[in-house]
Amino acid sequence: MRTRLSLPLLAAITLTLSACAGKTVPPERYSGFLHNYSLLKEKELPSGQTVLTWVSPTLDIDHYTRVYIEPSLFYPQILPTERGPESTLLGVTHYYDAALKNELGKVMTLAPAPGPDTLIIRPAITSVGASTQGLHFYEWLPVTLLAAGVSTATGIRDQDSEISTEVAVLDSATHEVLAQVVRKGTGRVLENDRQVMTVDDFKPVLDGWAIDLRQAYEVSGQ
Repeated sequence: MRTRLSLPLLAAITLTLSACAGKTVPPERYSGFLHNYSLLKEKELPSGQTVLTWVSPTLDIDHYTRVYIEPSLFYPQILPTERGPESTLLGVTHYYDAALKNELGKVMTLAPAPGPDTLIIRPAITSVGASTQGLHFYEWLPVTLLAAGVSTATGIRDQDSEISTEVAVLDSATHEVLAQVVRKGTGRVLENDRQVMTVDDFKPVLDGWAIDLRQAYEVSGQ
């Protein structure tokens, strides 16, 4: 006899498949900020995070003693919403800039403007949003499955705050692209689909991105 799946079970399966999605940004979500995406390769960083990245084989990191960090921006432009107000958007870019300067300033001299022997770091935030979490293991039990399906439909399930970035590294003199990275991260858990996102929800992700970039510089110089 053919078994028919209930609506809550179908919802559960859909959520689980979504939770198992890839760790990297898919090509259809590339923003167009970077010059060339075809060279990107998946790489696992020492932090355990997976990113899409490319480094020019001609890069001689020892040639550079200074770094100029361009102010980060949203690309494409993101308009404020009730859940993502202007204060949050401004806070994200300001905090991202500060985190990059704090970490890269530990290993290079921060330059106030492009100049000789200087790397340019050009960062962009390419998405900010939230997605409903997948079912927890205990919610697969028949007694709680219906309740889980109802909570998903009514928007009261926990959500993950999500953010993505694309970064280009350039030679200050020639503007040759020396490295690129595309990555995404998950911030703090939101209680439901109405909770307003704040910069605090994304600070751990932004700090992690800056630390990984500093560590990449240190490894390339060894």
